[in-house]
Amino acid sequence: MVAEVKKITAEASRDGKFWLVYVPEVGHYTQARNLGEVETMAASLAATVWNVPIETVEAVMSVKLPEQAEKAMADARTMFRQSDELKHSASIKSREAASMLRAQGWGLKDIGEALGVSTQRAHQLVTA
Repeated sequence: MVAEVKKITAEASRDGKFWLVYVPEVGHYTQARNLGEVETMAASLAATVWNVPIETVEAVMSVKLPEQAEKAMADARTMFRQSDELKHSASIKSREAASMLRAQGWGLKDIGEALGVSTQRAHQLVTA
């Protein structure tokens, strides 16, 4: 019989030179030297507390960033989303321009040259 794997949360926060790791499912802390060790240390802690094999525990890491870093990352995620939206809009406009030129009888090589893309990309734009 295969033992069921229990998922736990490993809440990591920086504490001096080490990472303090809280596992809410067992209500205890452990520590790690680097983020690469956090999930293993949390799983080991839970396995010890529950007296089960470590293979039956799967830890998912959650990193607590300092407030300024968290704000910077929130801003970055917003900017990445906006960038993706702008890239999508730019793609639509590029296809529109290429299609207009093609409708006026322009060849793919000339469309590519005029729009600053390869002939192959010009073909993709007019056939999309």
